[in-house]
Amino acid sequence: MAYVALGANLGDSAVMLRRAVVEIAAGSLGKAVGSSLWRTEPVDCPPGSSPFLNAALGICPKPDTTPESLLNDLLAIETRLGRTRSGLPNSPRVIDLDLIAFGDETRHTSELILPHPLAHERAFVLAPLAEIAPELVLPGQLCSVADLLNLIGQVGVSKVEPLIHFNDR
Repeated sequence: MAYVALGANLGDSAVMLRRAVVEIAAGSLGKAVGSSLWRTEPVDCPPGSSPFLNAALGICPKPDTTPESLLNDLLAIETRLGRTRSGLPNSPRVIDLDLIAFGDETRHTSELILPHPLAHERAFVLAPLAEIAPELVLPGQLCSVADLLNLIGQVGVSKVEPLIHFNDR
């Protein structure tokens, strides 16, 4: 399984997250598993930033998919959905798609770090991820995402509504 974190805090965030999920799932093989939408307070964002909606998606990549090709697909989806990069870190955005994990693969290149280097310390990633894969242990971690979430707590994170329901394809 590959796991993608989704976030947005500009425009109709729920619509954007759902559109991204449909596009990501279309490129997967088999069942896709989506979390609920979670409202989260901005972390390390410019002052006055709006709250985010966040979610997580688990997919079964097609056999020829690599972490790098999936990352490129995610970046292309962001562009199609209107994301522009301001150059300012953690600036507000209409969509943000982060590859959190790709099976047991690890990477450390200028383009991709796997697992995502901050996933284990961010409740806005861990809460949705723990909803769909509570027993998942990210490479390099000693405990599950559910245990990591319990360690850091859920301050500023609340479940809002279902994201989307998937069926086996």
